[in-house]
Amino acid sequence: MNGNTRHPITIDGLNTSAWGPPNGSRGVLEDLVAGGVTAINATIAIWDDFESTTAAISDWYEIFDQNSDLVIPVRTVDDIKKAYETGRCGVIFGWQNGTPIGNDLRRLRLFHELGVRIIQITYNERNLIGNGCYELHDEGLSKFGRAVVAEMNRTGILIDLSHVGDRTTLDAIELSDMPVAITHANARAQDEHPRNKTDEAIKLLAEKGGVIGSNGFPMFFPGGFGSTLDDYLDRVEYLVQMVGPDHVALGSDLCTDQPRSWFEWLFSSQGTIPAKEVAETPEPYRHLHGFTSAAEFQNIGAGLEKRGYSRSDVEKIMGGNWLRLFGEVWRA
Repeated sequence: MNGNTRHPITIDGLNTSAWGPPNGSRGVLEDLVAGGVTAINATIAIWDDFESTTAAISDWYEIFDQNSDLVIPVRTVDDIKKAYETGRCGVIFGWQNGTPIGNDLRRLRLFHELGVRIIQITYNERNLIGNGCYELHDEGLSKFGRAVVAEMNRTGILIDLSHVGDRTTLDAIELSDMPVAITHANARAQDEHPRNKTDEAIKLLAEKGGVIGSNGFPMFFPGGFGSTLDDYLDRVEYLVQMVGPDHVALGSDLCTDQPRSWFEWLFSSQGTIPAKEVAETPEPYRHLHGFTSAAEFQNIGAGLEKRGYSRSDVEKIMGGNWLRLFGEVWRA
């Protein structure tokens, strides 16, 4: 960015780094502040149930207490603005799977009270809500899933569809009374991969006011861990060309300090059945060349400006679009 102006509000639509012991460290949080990251959607649940998710929330409040100079909890848009004004990073509790509610719809209100503001309804495979992008068949939202969408709208929790199957994705966009998010995915027309989204889904999302966060996860790029910041900017630009700068944001999918064992768990079936094969990951983990960690987050904005994007559009993509969407969906 321009060296004599402050960076814009910067929001990462998905960050699933190792936040605390035994693998994470204060350094992960320091990188967020060093990179001018105003707020993150911090994953606190993937293959998790009610008990493990409540434990993760308890852990986070200890992290807040011990690192109050670096991070603050986010429940409202005003909290994000406070983080920006005080030079800290706001942490939004987000899930990558709806499993912590089990079959009890009331738990959505409970978790909202505990600070959860973003829920990806399925993760890769089937749950009680619907189907994931790796499931063998996708029949769309279940009856229970339709009730979940309505209750998330009522409660003020943002619906995330990143790892969700194609039919379930379209069902959720169509049925939701509020705009929804794809926090971390790219266009399948650009990179053929089940984790990426169809043109139909991306365009429908935008038509209804939603936002897609371009994903920077190296495993989903043709060049793998040899991929660069420019490769990532190509994906951002592709989405902007499809739906315009008002509906595209960032979802880095950073996994800083996560060990090999975590990736094996991540790609397992239902968190318990080991995957037959998991692509190699560097250890210690690193991200894209030119964007190796959150400390280099502002390289994205600088890269967009170098490609001719206006300051206004850069501000939207870096965080303004997420801020607008949160303001429309969240309830205090």
